[in-house]
Amino acid sequence: MTGDWSPDTYLDFAAPRLRPAVDLLARIPLAAPEAIVDLGCGTGTATALLAARWPAARLTGVDASPAMLETARADGPAGVTWLRADIAAWAADAAGPAADLIFSNAALHWLDDHDALLPALLRRLRPGGVLAVQMPANHPEPSHTALFDLARDPRWADRLRPICRTAPVRTPAEYHRLLAPLAGGGVDIWQTQYLHVLEGPDPVARWTDSTIVRPLAAALSPDEATDLRAAYAAALGAAYPPEADGRTLFPFRRLFLVARP
Repeated sequence: MTGDWSPDTYLDFAAPRLRPAVDLLARIPLAAPEAIVDLGCGTGTATALLAARWPAARLTGVDASPAMLETARADGPAGVTWLRADIAAWAADAAGPAADLIFSNAALHWLDDHDALLPALLRRLRPGGVLAVQMPANHPEPSHTALFDLARDPRWADRLRPICRTAPVRTPAEYHRLLAPLAGGGVDIWQTQYLHVLEGPDPVARWTDSTIVRPLAAALSPDEATDLRAAYAAALGAAYPPEADGRTLFPFRRLFLVARP
């Protein structure tokens, strides 16, 4: 992906972004894991939840973004080892230390080749360990398709279409077929659609600006990025109009999986 993340923009919606991590955490059947890895730890908000639940565990937060890790080091829990690394490379490192829990909240949808990635993560677990993953699965909805449609504009299609991630997350059944033969301890997969109630002008556009819009805008000139954002905000305003009280309802689907090798 092009360009670094903006922690401040991402944290504009910190509470609703953290809720899926809380829900995933509640489904992890471990009493006292010794080694925990938070893959795609970002600013460390979910890492703090892991530290609070298992204060005696050795925690490692892995992320590729220097800006996110800088915020995590400053504001995240003490005692965490913050590691700058590509997640796919970390997963494929067979010589790396094993973990009792590999936790990933809203990160793996940025990576390709889940056929190789998820089995590699299972292999990084100790016996009895758990892989716990949450990924946004809202890509078929207007929040995403409106941007993909705009990426076809002849002004920038040659640059944007190749980097549009239109279907990075598979169906629950597809993940079950992939993981069930490898997860002797069982695999649990489910989806949840959250209804976020957002306030302020263009709230859905502000929500997505720090995620799916970021790599596309980074591939354009500043003027082109401004035009893209304006057209996208207009499309989202039509797809998600404000309610009578001025707030905007934003349904958002996420996929969860918990697997034990």
